[in-house]
Amino acid sequence: MTADLSHPARADLYDTPYAWLRLATSVAIGTIGGVGMWSFVVALPAVQAEFGATRAEVSFPYALQMLGFALGAVGTGRLADRFGITVTLILGAIAIGLGFALVAAAPDLTIVAIGYGLLGIGTSTGFGPLVADVSHWFVRRRGFAVGICAAGNYLAGAIWPPVVEHFIRSAGWRATHLGIGIFCALVLLPLTLALRRRPPFSHAEARVPAAAGSLGLSPGALQVLLSIAGIACCVAMSMPQLHIVAYCGDLGYGVARGAEMLSIMMAFGIVSRVGSGFIADRIGGLRTLLLGSVLQGVALMLYAMYDGLTSLYVISALFGLFQGGIVPSYAIIVREYFSPREAATRLGVILMATLFGMAFGGWVSGLIFDLTGSYHIAFLNGIAWNVLNGAIALWLIRRPRRLSLARLAS
Repeated sequence: MTADLSHPARADLYDTPYAWLRLATSVAIGTIGGVGMWSFVVALPAVQAEFGATRAEVSFPYALQMLGFALGAVGTGRLADRFGITVTLILGAIAIGLGFALVAAAPDLTIVAIGYGLLGIGTSTGFGPLVADVSHWFVRRRGFAVGICAAGNYLAGAIWPPVVEHFIRSAGWRATHLGIGIFCALVLLPLTLALRRRPPFSHAEARVPAAAGSLGLSPGALQVLLSIAGIACCVAMSMPQLHIVAYCGDLGYGVARGAEMLSIMMAFGIVSRVGSGFIADRIGGLRTLLLGSVLQGVALMLYAMYDGLTSLYVISALFGLFQGGIVPSYAIIVREYFSPREAATRLGVILMATLFGMAFGGWVSGLIFDLTGSYHIAFLNGIAWNVLNGAIALWLIRRPRRLSLARLAS
């Protein structure tokens, strides 16, 4: 569904210079606030060594962080739909600062996990609600703008891992977490004030019926299918993202190499997110989702086949390039098939599902490693889940044609 731009006054509301300035601010917020999504990936070996935990046990804080992000995505989405993005982001900045401080003072792994659960809730405000908010300010370049906004999370992944690794090596993981928490609280709170203006869509536009019926599905049924697809794609996605640093350490390449690969992965993910938004403006969200799913499966197959140092650098770059546009595709699909008044909430539910997938995928990959002493089966597990995601996307794409043929036959 798109807004009616036939009236000049309505056209002036969207794709304006202010909208692009707002997008730039949103990217900055997503990049800074997104540090919590990547800090534990780098800190995992140091935390494991201090507490003497197994790989599965030390993966639990990451899993709880993903669960916090998942539950936060729904709650903060509803908050943003009702009260606006500024209130939501202020609460998120406070949660991020407190979460990092709690981790820094944690006496055991349980408190580390609780701190990262709080970080997940805080970080969720800078992704789903922020992406949904940006989507309200664009029409002609909506996919492109959403892709750029969603890239803030991956820009964080490109910038922060080497920084976090450096400070953990020089000052320890506790001091690093405390410093990051203070920095985020001081910088994020002022940035939120630039987003006080409310979205420009009208009440009449918000009452337009959801377009899910064009697929022969109720909005609820489409929501469920997209949520299942989100779980599947992110179980597959979580294996390289969470375990690449530890994987490189196990292969004898060192955690610093793994942090570099993660940074490269996220850097190419930025290209993917922006590029997928550009593509989505031309072929739609569902086809962009299918394209990303197929390519992610290819990258996972390459991970399962090759483990040389040079190969892993190349495959990590490809993985970032292939999978980065998958999650933002759901934001485009939501704006195509649901009412704009429900955008942040609907997207929040789907993001909750993707984060459940990340949490489960990260944990089960660690469990598979503990049971087999290798990540090979974990990569194969990711490929199987990826097939499910692609199958759902393909079914939804083909459904309108099947409905049309059924009507003609009747």
